[in-house]
Amino acid sequence: MTKVAAIQMVSGLNTMKNLSEMKQLVAEAKRDGAELILLPEFFSLISDLHEQKVMHAEVPWKLNEDNSKNVNISPIQKALSESAEDNNVWIVGGSVPLRTENKQKINNSMLAFNNKGVLVSRYDKVHLFKYQQKDQLFDETEFISAGNYKTWMKTPAGNTFFSICYDIRFPEFYRKKENPSDLIDLILVSAAFTYETGKAHWELLLRARAIENQCFVLASAQGGIHECGRKTWGHSMLINPWGDIISQLDFGSGIVIGEVDHKIIKNVRNKLPAIFHQRYDL
Repeated sequence: MTKVAAIQMVSGLNTMKNLSEMKQLVAEAKRDGAELILLPEFFSLISDLHEQKVMHAEVPWKLNEDNSKNVNISPIQKALSESAEDNNVWIVGGSVPLRTENKQKINNSMLAFNNKGVLVSRYDKVHLFKYQQKDQLFDETEFISAGNYKTWMKTPAGNTFFSICYDIRFPEFYRKKENPSDLIDLILVSAAFTYETGKAHWELLLRARAIENQCFVLASAQGGIHECGRKTWGHSMLINPWGDIISQLDFGSGIVIGEVDHKIIKNVRNKLPAIFHQRYDL
């Protein structure tokens, strides 16, 4: 069994303040026994101004390399690396804005740092959110360049699949046609769901992904009213392969923590082997 934690935040406009809160919550999760910690989407800044998000973006660190020379120009990646190493935990930085060749756009990237503080994996958000309701309009294509690949890797919790927010609406995204015999143990979902869409669909979507993939789902969200006036749904949670919610936090900053138990995964798949009946040839 591996203890995992999802951190929930109500990030504001002050990056250094957000990073300081993140470090405190990571240390608290570590004291509670967490070995892998997930952060919410855009944990270092929530703003309604696209220009701020673009200006906030960092030069991407290289995977599995010594990035010490870049720490002075990469406060977000530096904070993640230091927190992982100082606490001897794996940290998946929900999403970090990274620069692209297009100076008007960023990648919305999930970065995994191992317990040595080394960047070991990166996932760029594939599905870009668009939503319009009365006076509300969200269109991530205006400032984000979509990724074009899936990411999964071995972590202390087993075979772990990375995803960000809007990805959760696409069930086929989570099926690994590349190697269907290599099944997922844990799905990570970092998000900043709007209040309206979250209230309607967040829990349903997360539980569905857990049930159909017969794996654990750890979801870390923004949850509350932000400085910019935006309201996010929160409800970070850990869900087991049967679709039961193990732990949940409604609103505000805090931690959701629980165990990924591989015996439970095995028992569910033996009892109801639906995951093995998927037709990948269709």
